[in-house]
Amino acid sequence: MIALAGVTGCGGDGEDGKPEAGRSSAPSRPAATARGLTEAQLTALALADGEKAGGLTVSEYALGGPLGDAYTASPAVCQPLVSLAGDVSGRTPTAQVQRKADEPGEILGVTVDVTLRSYAGGDAARVMRSLGRAGRECAGGLTEERAVARATYEKVEPAVLPSFAGEADEAKAFRFTVLDVRGKLKLYEYLTVLRSGSTTLAFRGEILGTKDIGRIPEDVMAAQWRKFRAGRA
Repeated sequence: MIALAGVTGCGGDGEDGKPEAGRSSAPSRPAATARGLTEAQLTALALADGEKAGGLTVSEYALGGPLGDAYTASPAVCQPLVSLAGDVSGRTPTAQVQRKADEPGEILGVTVDVTLRSYAGGDAARVMRSLGRAGRECAGGLTEERAVARATYEKVEPAVLPSFAGEADEAKAFRFTVLDVRGKLKLYEYLTVLRSGSTTLAFRGEILGTKDIGRIPEDVMAAQWRKFRAGRA
């Protein structure tokens, strides 16, 4: 079983008004701007097409983003675990930039979706609170509604946070056990979301097949985090 990790954060209440476990009482770093970053600013902070992130190569989505951005969850409280896209999450970012990190030509390799989203006001922190609530209330499972099929999440568990998570205002990581559309095979996906001021950096990792990758490759997350931090310094 994968080791569990808590939440690092800036303190404050959860979505239901109760303090979230594992939150730090340290003061939050200042938000980037009240209106959030622009798409041009996020693009400058995101990994670029062709960059290397550990053993994976970064590319832009040909059709604008991963298919999963349109998926919804039942019950609705579980939505943040399925997709944080503005069209389905209820929190519309002011700007977003999406990238994919994988091994070109390798069908069965690891794929990591990388999404930077900027929010106005306190919406980035509200997104993180929604994630925390979803992790608690959906631990026993949920249904992912796709365009022509459904997927059953058997289990939602906390997962290992990256080693640099303490540099973020908040960080949450999850491991999903998902049944294939026939309900026979167990697949494993991972989600890690970091917040820095008004920006969230989300990483969703998966592999075709039943292999458990154990966690999202940290070198992919670290490469994006370093570039983001350097650009905001």
